[in-house]
Amino acid sequence: MFTGIIEELGTVRSIKRGVRSSVLEIAAEKILEDIHLGDSIAVNGVCLTASSLTDGGFRADVMPETMSRSSLSQLSAGSHVNLERAMAANGRFGGHIVSGHIDGTGKVSSVRRDDNAVWYDIDTDGSLMRYIVEKGSITIDGISLTVAKIRADGFSISAIPHTVSVTTLGEKTRGSIVNLETDIIGKYVEKLLQPTRQEKQGEISMEFLASHGF
Repeated sequence: MFTGIIEELGTVRSIKRGVRSSVLEIAAEKILEDIHLGDSIAVNGVCLTASSLTDGGFRADVMPETMSRSSLSQLSAGSHVNLERAMAANGRFGGHIVSGHIDGTGKVSSVRRDDNAVWYDIDTDGSLMRYIVEKGSITIDGISLTVAKIRADGFSISAIPHTVSVTTLGEKTRGSIVNLETDIIGKYVEKLLQPTRQEKQGEISMEFLASHGF
């Protein structure tokens, strides 16, 4: 579990690519102060496992499912990535509940300045927009942000200078692909409110009757 508060920018040292998977080696500093083999680390919002520790960095395996759902496939040696260690129980919860399980990707359609703020317009499809609400939380490349505006095919966020300067947001331009994780609470609520398969189809069985107290 993560909070979406980025701890540092790491740098991709190398990528060993398989047929549909890869192994990332990432250089870091701050997170290495308290990292152990097998620890979970959010890399651009994707929960990865430190499979080995190197001098000044760590390696992590990226499975085919993760490659297909996220923007990690677009990384190259020298790319900067947002890094966050798993949430500590003895710290402040500064962002929101972030699982590190990416729902999909979005595309930056515009970046514009508004006094001291920077606006980012993100295009994404309706399957994700149903979980994105104005003034709700959204995770973009692992960064906990607030949704400022929504539309049918996307949304906008307004970032403060500090966030832009200490994360990869400062490197995003029109056309950049970003990882998106919507608020997990909305997905659980939707699942709980959905009727069961039997209720949808009107099927009555002994198991159905027993589960409803008959």
